Amino acid sequence: MPDALPDRVTIYEVGPRDGLQNESALVPTPTKAEFVRRLLAAGLPVVEATSFVHPRWVPQLADAAELLGELGEAGRDLPVLVPNERGLDRALELGCRHVAIFGSATETFAQRNLNRSLDEQFAMFEPTVARAREHGLDVRAYVSMCFGDPWEGDVAIDQVVDVGRRLVDLGASQLSLGDTIGVGTAGHVRRLLTAFNEAGLPDDVLAVHFHDTYGQALTNAHAALEHGVTTFDASAGGLGGCPYAESATGNLATEDLVWLLQGLGVETGVDLAALVETSRWMAGVLGRPSPSRVVQALSPA
Repeated sequence: MPDALPDRVTIYEVGPRDGLQNESALVPTPTKAEFVRRLLAAGLPVVEATSFVHPRWVPQLADAAELLGELGEAGRDLPVLVPNERGLDRALELGCRHVAIFGSATETFAQRNLNRSLDEQFAMFEPTVARAREHGLDVRAYVSMCFGDPWEGDVAIDQVVDVGRRLVDLGASQLSLGDTIGVGTAGHVRRLLTAFNEAGLPDDVLAVHFHDTYGQALTNAHAALEHGVTTFDASAGGLGGCPYAESATGNLATEDLVWLLQGLGVETGVDLAALVETSRWMAGVLGRPSPSRVVQALSPA
């Protein structure tokens, strides 16, 4: 259905935050800053820089304030993840203009990731979102385990929609639907997006965040594109996973997504060659090849 596809989409780059958070070897702060600068220079319109989570939980991101300091004024326009009001306090102190919260569609993951029940998470998010909006910040909400949970199995679509609807009602302007363990299929993607539409959330409020555990991330992205979604989370070089879901493999590689979109005639504004070079450079920093098929194909033998 090429005539039904959007003319242009926004790629929401999560490599510096979601991509690096699982790395056991600490990446130096100046290297992270260079990574962000290269991604911006490659034309990515949104680059999520870091998270103000407690260093004990994600040691890799303990340098969040230092990283934003390295990035200067440009850093204030980059989204940062804030798990709660303490995280928001740090973001406000540094002049951040865009924040994200991270919710769960399942009880078990809420307990493991947030130390809250499924319902209690909203009590934690409510003052965080309210204060952020009072200060003029834009708020994005992630929902994890939208397609399956490693402890609970299949997740009911109406449960995911209820969680997402409540986060938007709190004041989130965009909802990113995460296939945290990569079990989603194209049909499931279409059914979930349709259910959100029927619940009053249009496609321009929704984003999708796919993992490639079963090799379905690109197929799922294409299904979401055909449905009308125009914001896609992706990670340069396919970096990342989830520290709280052991079966989760890397995020959808930004290069693979750009290659797909270019072939469909959908504009992204991204310089693919510059992006591939950036991911090759970061793979060198991390000491292993990039899992992105496009990075592999466009790299010298």
